[in-house]
Amino acid sequence: MNFLIRLLVSALAAMVTAYLLPGVKIDNFLTALILAFVLAILNLLVRPVLVILTLPATVVTLGLFLLVINAVIILLAARLVSGFRVEGFWWALLFSIVMTVINSIMHGLAGGDNDRD
Repeated sequence: MNFLIRLLVSALAAMVTAYLLPGVKIDNFLTALILAFVLAILNLLVRPVLVILTLPATVVTLGLFLLVINAVIILLAARLVSGFRVEGFWWALLFSIVMTVINSIMHGLAGGDNDRD
């Protein structure tokens, strides 16, 4: 159940972010849901491999290279999800940063991961 809520919040965050950034387009909420799912899968499978392969660059840049990895994952998702378009690397980078901030705010408003016994 927690995964579904996170997926819905991420889809809503993607819609809000696409609305704010003129270089990113999402056709509808269903596309945003598919995008959120694809991003979850890419972050689960592809991101760890990229992090390990680029570990020297990440260490030298004090972790800032992880932003580049996030942008690459956004661009990969744009290729996989029809109805989601990003106009270039810099828009993908900005999309990942803004979406992370909005996603964090929304999860905070929704109560986050509070344990309710």
